[in-house]
Amino acid sequence: MWPDRRLIDLFKTEFPIVLAPMAGAMDADLAIAVAQGGGLASLPCAMLSAEKAREQVNIVRQRVSAPVNLNFFTHQPVDAHPEREAGWKQRLGSYYREFGIDASAPINAANRAPFDAAFCAVVEELKPEIVSFHFGLPEDSLLNRVKAAGCIVMSSATTVREAIWLEENGADVIIAQGAEAGGHRGMFLTENIAEQPGTFALVPQVVDAVKIPVIAAGGIADGRGIAAAFALGASGVQIGTAYLRCPESKVSAPARVALAQATDETTVITNVMTGRPARGVANRVMREIGPISEHAPAFPHAATALGPLKAAAEKLGKVDFTSLWAGQGVRMGREMPAAELTRALAGGALARFAQMAG
Repeated sequence: MWPDRRLIDLFKTEFPIVLAPMAGAMDADLAIAVAQGGGLASLPCAMLSAEKAREQVNIVRQRVSAPVNLNFFTHQPVDAHPEREAGWKQRLGSYYREFGIDASAPINAANRAPFDAAFCAVVEELKPEIVSFHFGLPEDSLLNRVKAAGCIVMSSATTVREAIWLEENGADVIIAQGAEAGGHRGMFLTENIAEQPGTFALVPQVVDAVKIPVIAAGGIADGRGIAAAFALGASGVQIGTAYLRCPESKVSAPARVALAQATDETTVITNVMTGRPARGVANRVMREIGPISEHAPAFPHAATALGPLKAAAEKLGKVDFTSLWAGQGVRMGREMPAAELTRALAGGALARFAQMAG
């Protein structure tokens, strides 16, 4: 038995396991498989249009009758800075020359759209059971509309201060994102990545500071990690990296090789890929220009100049300029169907609970 059933009762899922929404690495296929395995299906919408988000939800609804979590970014958009972006492209100039790319050719701007009225209308129309946010919460008028649509609201906290702020400002569930977690840091009240606590330090302190359920995220990739999170007071876990090598993920073949070869020392926190700190498998550009560079334009504009390089390298089977977001538990990832993996994760945790009880 699960020692804390608050999330199971709230989400109406079989297991208190949330699929981390991983923009660019997954779509409805992985969400459906995790739902079929008893976890909470999540759909990342930060890189989608409102129309595409609607389409993805409809695919999930057609395949499974299970709750869905739609995830959005709530960053404050920053206008492009032409001089800084030109300097960044110049910094990447040797790579452009290496791949024979015309640096003066126009490039599609990187797209990471924050939650807005158009996305809110999609939420009101589709009424997903859960809506989660990264980088805080949307403005009150939008948040009130989400809640009026009957959605449970979750958001990520990387510090106790952020968790308290989220509870005070309307979140129903806190995702405590430790420094081990893959992908973008959910930080919004601090910019200092050097201060970020790890999952095992963060979770119990957040549990003590708030009354709402807490989900542990970061470095959790098997039953041992899930059981440990519950021992620290979490009501559930969010898992992403462990699913990256499942057949339902959209990770490319070269990226799968990189993930399979990764170790506990392979991931770093970097800002060179998007302009905002995120943890991923170190690639060539992270090692040679970063992992942290003061020259990287603000989020998401750093990704713009990398676009042509990413495309050129991937044609050669290389991931030198590809974001391989992954957490420190990357070597614990498994190549098995996501529904099967979800059941294995839950079974491993339940076995641990039984051992502890016995």
